[in-house]
Amino acid sequence: MARADYPQPVVALIAELKCLPGVGPRSAERIAVWLLQNEKANPTELSESLLEAKSQVTSCDTCGFFATADGCSVCDDTSRDTQQLCVVEQATDVLPLERSGVFGGFYHCLGGKLSPLDHIGPEQLRITPLLRRLEKTPGVEVILALGADVEGEATANYLAEALASRDCRITRIAQGLPAGGGLDHADDLTLMRAMQGRR
Repeated sequence: MARADYPQPVVALIAELKCLPGVGPRSAERIAVWLLQNEKANPTELSESLLEAKSQVTSCDTCGFFATADGCSVCDDTSRDTQQLCVVEQATDVLPLERSGVFGGFYHCLGGKLSPLDHIGPEQLRITPLLRRLEKTPGVEVILALGADVEGEATANYLAEALASRDCRITRIAQGLPAGGGLDHADDLTLMRAMQGRR
């Protein structure tokens, strides 16, 4: 006797949902069933919004942040500090900085970080556009806001060497203990950086 299963369109939907980051087989199944059976769900609007975002949102040619045909909300903002350029790994890294309100300059998204095991070298990152930008803005402060993992450190060191001969000042965001965190939960590397970055 054949076992009952979802109809093929539902199986295909679950398979697509499983491809999303952080969505496992059980979560994909629950989402698919919810989309099909819950009266609050509106799969038509969801699919239309997804298609619209996919067709209209691109990467800004200048900074790499999200942009549309109307332009880039960061690069088009004339109130920003032209003497500060914050280098981040991904476009999504801009959002926490913006929401915090601690930075008012411009950004440059690399599109990743150096990772030889994943075959990601300098050529795969947006380093050449960064160098071109710096030629047009001499004396700018380049703030390296990259991850504290091995790949982030390697990328920061590579950029520091590549920019050393340029007319710019290179700084790195401080690293150490998170707000509300205690010493008993910190690893050795975090404690070392917290001590080195003391002021």
